[in-house]
Amino acid sequence: MKTVVNVTSHIHYYPNFYTNEEASSLFDILLQETPWQQDYLTIFGKRYLQPRLTSWYALNQKTYSYSGITMQPHPFTPVLSQIAEKIACSSKTNFNSCLMNLYRDGKDSNGWHADNEPELGINPVIASLSLGAERFFKLKHHNDAALQHKILLEHGSLLLMTGDTQHQWLHTLAKTAKPIGPRINLTFRVIL
Repeated sequence: MKTVVNVTSHIHYYPNFYTNEEASSLFDILLQETPWQQDYLTIFGKRYLQPRLTSWYALNQKTYSYSGITMQPHPFTPVLSQIAEKIACSSKTNFNSCLMNLYRDGKDSNGWHADNEPELGINPVIASLSLGAERFFKLKHHNDAALQHKILLEHGSLLLMTGDTQHQWLHTLAKTAKPIGPRINLTFRVIL
């Protein structure tokens, strides 16, 4: 485990959370079995296709809304439940939902944002599992843009964000011109 930020915000990175073989198997299963969708975002009154595919899962049947999108939940699959249990052991958090993202290539991305929606509560714990192509995850402090970090998210790695991270930091997965393959990201959370 590598601690990236540790004040009242805590960001921990676990490389090799899954072995390369395990991560590749999970990637293949999730790529094929997930009902991926591509929604529209409205930015300054204009509609754009979201630059990635997503799928929302929940144990409590609650919807999830962000950036003008409201997602209807799918039930956890056996594979997703196994992943959630393994992550719960490391995070000491029992997650009840998961937003899955498929970044098809370097053109797919996620802009600067924080996972601070009201339904996540105060100081939410976000566990982010990476499968597939390596991508850089960037962080910048909400009030001091000079405070920045960059983490290479490796195949089979887990990034855990706790404390007031979502209230103090923004994060992004930026586009890259580098030719890369697809990446699946599972972001586990607790919806209240």
